[in-house]
Formats: sequence, C-alpha cells, structure tokens
Amino acid sequence: MKDNKVLVVGGTGFIGFHLIKKCLSLKMIVTSISRSKPSKLRKLKKVKYKVCNIVNFRKLKKLLINDYDFVVNLGGNIDHYSKNKTYNNHYIGVKNLYNIFQKKKIKRFIQIGSSSEYGKIFGAARENDICKPKMIYGRSKLLATNFLLKKNKLEKFPLTILRFFQIYGPHQSTNRLIPFVISSSLKDKSFNCSEGSQQRDFLYIDDAVDSIIKIFKRQESQGKIINIGYGTPIKIKKIILIINALIKKGKPKFGKLNLRIDESMKIYPNLLVAKKILRWKSKTSIKKGLVKTIQFYKRNSLKI
Repeated sequence: MKDNKVLVVGGTGFIGFHLIKKCLSLKMIVTSISRSKPSKLRKLKKVKYKVCNIVNFRKLKKLLINDYDFVVNLGGNIDHYSKNKTYNNHYIGVKNLYNIFQKKKIKRFIQIGSSSEYGKIFGAARENDICKPKMIYGRSKLLATNFLLKKNKLEKFPLTILRFFQIYGPHQSTNRLIPFVISSSLKDKSFNCSEGSQQRDFLYIDDAVDSIIKIFKRQESQGKIINIGYGTPIKIKKIILIINALIKKGKPKFGKLNLRIDESMKIYPNLLVAKKILRWKSKTSIKKGLVKTIQFYKRNSLKI
C-alpha cells in the first residue's frame, strides 16, 4: 500500500480520523476534504487538508484536480433532522463526487453506507434485503447506493459499498450514544434515555477501519454491498449498564425518551458476505472496546 494516494471525504470526522491514521501507518499519501478544518485532537501530520462542502460542485472540482488511487466517502451531514442538508450531503454530494471521478483512473471508490438504509426490520439484515427506509437519512443513503450501483453496472465504475452499523471508539463526538453515556457517567450525572429494550450492533472503530483497508486489496469486492458490524446484537440498556459498571458512576433514567418512528427493536448485520469476500471479521470484544473508549474520555474529558 506504500505510496498509494487516498482521498478521504470527511477526513476530519470520527471514522475519517481513524482511517487516515491507519493509512499513514501504511505509508500511504493522504488527502482529506471536509466542510471544516480538523479539531486539535483530530489533526494529523503529513495530511493535506482541504475544506469544501461536497455539495458545492464548482469548488469541489477545483480542489480535486489531482489523481488518487482510492477515494473513501465518509462525508455527510451529522444533523439528520435537517432534511435538505441531509439529502444534499448524502445524495447530491455523492453524485458530485461521481461526476469528478468517473473519468479518472481510480482503483476503487468506497461509499460508506448505513444500516439505516434497511429501514424498520427485525433481525439480521442481509445485503439483498428489500430496503424501505422512512427517515430522510436512510432514504438519502439508499438513493446514493442505487445511483452508484447503476453506474457500476453500466460503466464499470469501480465501486464498493460498505454498510456500517453502529461504530464507536475514541474521538467520537459526545452526541453519539456510547460517548454520551461515558461522558455523563464520568461526571456522575443523571441522563435521560429510552427504555433500552431495543437491540443494536456495536463495532469498535479499529475493526471498521480494517474493513476499509481490506477493500483496497480485494478486487472481488467491486460492485458489491457489504455489511460491516460486530454481528451480535446487544440491548441498549445492557450497554449503558456495562459502561456504568466499568466507570462505577452514572445515573441513567430509563424510559424518559421515546423511540423514533422508524425504530427497529432488533437489527444487526448478517456478515457472510464480509467473511467470504473480504475475509474480515471483528476482533475487538464489546468489553475491550468499551474499556479503550472509556480510557480515552478519561484522559480527554476537558478537551472534547
């Protein structure tokens, strides 16, 4: 992988930071493009940082004149309640990236999809399931998936789609479940949460990044949708209680928050495709991942 050039769209975000860190360790040449500059804790040396919203096609085209071996799209709008921004960033932005790279000789365009594309289902999600998302985030992600798959089929656009389930770990913003619970518990605060009976799949960040790196090396993944997750669902309530037990603090108030209208009570990925094509599986247990994550927030609680 040495000297291969990789563009990470959304490189200043949580997953982007960890991916770039791994790419640098493999001696790859890394460029990041995001809507904002990296925070102090997420800034890495030897990275060329560019600032642009991928919805802005003209500016994007001017900034991305160089050639890249790999493009990984982790970009998107964090606030899923803003319908226009979510649609534009997760669908129009993807079309803009395609229009820039369709004629360039990239080895692979990796689109990071989401488990939200499946919509409200119960049980193990399979890549060939019929997707019926109700919320704008899932719908926008699915539009991007279908658009790119069509371009792969008609034009052999070198595409792989990874559908991530819940990813967690150090450097994640505290508006996400696990870092929110950790942060609140470290301060021994009371915090509202749902009843916690819904079951989710949680994957440690290092394992998620490893799946992306394997795509770089696997030609067989082209044109495929691949689920990436831990593979075993766990109740939200249990995750919260494990964190409380590890920290020995925290006061969760279960049942204070209502479930979303599209909330699935049990969803996790079937990982047969990931195992077969990528020869990938998770390596980090839930407890080990949580311990590592807690250690990070203990050290950096005043900086986040």
